[in-house]
Amino acid sequence: MRNTGPIKVKKLHPLFGAEVSGIDITRPLSAREFGPIRAAFEEHSVLLFRDQPMDDDKQAQFSELWGPLETTGSANPAAGTKFQRQSNLDIKTGEAIAPDDMRMIYQKANYFWHSDSSFKRIPSLCSILTARICPPEGGNTEFLCMRAAWEALPAALKATVAPLIAEHALEYSRNRVQKGILSAKTLAELPPVKQRLYQDNPINGRRALYIGAHAGFIVDWPKATGEALLFELSQRADQPEFRLSHAWREGDVIVWDNRAILHRAT
Repeated sequence: MRNTGPIKVKKLHPLFGAEVSGIDITRPLSAREFGPIRAAFEEHSVLLFRDQPMDDDKQAQFSELWGPLETTGSANPAAGTKFQRQSNLDIKTGEAIAPDDMRMIYQKANYFWHSDSSFKRIPSLCSILTARICPPEGGNTEFLCMRAAWEALPAALKATVAPLIAEHALEYSRNRVQKGILSAKTLAELPPVKQRLYQDNPINGRRALYIGAHAGFIVDWPKATGEALLFELSQRADQPEFRLSHAWREGDVIVWDNRAILHRAT
């Protein structure tokens, strides 16, 4: 694909998400070329680029336009790199990993709605996922518009939620799969952090509900009461009209805003 002019942005869903075409993101982009992409990201929260054959170097090059890259922790097969691998294939051998292998059990937490790195002191702005090898069927990724979820909350509930702080930890989401699944090393690397229950976009001011599977409880609330509130907010957010499901094709690249979107594997 070669650039032929201004990018084209086509909505994928009435509330959020857009397909961006007319640009080759596998090559180096200038600030002038990247500017409209970043503007579309702030507006639509999820961007899809089709037919972009990525390798690790090209993906890192594109990713660095968005800011500093995280180093992957010890819990992921790609630990120590700037990538995470979400696959049922062994990185070293290329063979399928058995369903009862701890690496596959660990990945089951990706079936819960979550925001990447909300359990870190500096949460992730965005995630960039590329489709290198796709299964013949299934494997969709679903996205949830947390701006719409916030806007749909009753005024009284918004007032209750606004001053609250939740504690997030990778341990909380992984314990939902199997208690004790994380190593002592991982737990030491990723202690719990505190986050507000909303995020405001600094460009357009739109507010998004900020929860997900990594949120364990509400600070200074009784544990059961806080868990009940987080469950209620999750149920209110998980509505079909707020949801976008993406069926992957090889060459797809998706960038999503972790401040405004929850996502999950299927």
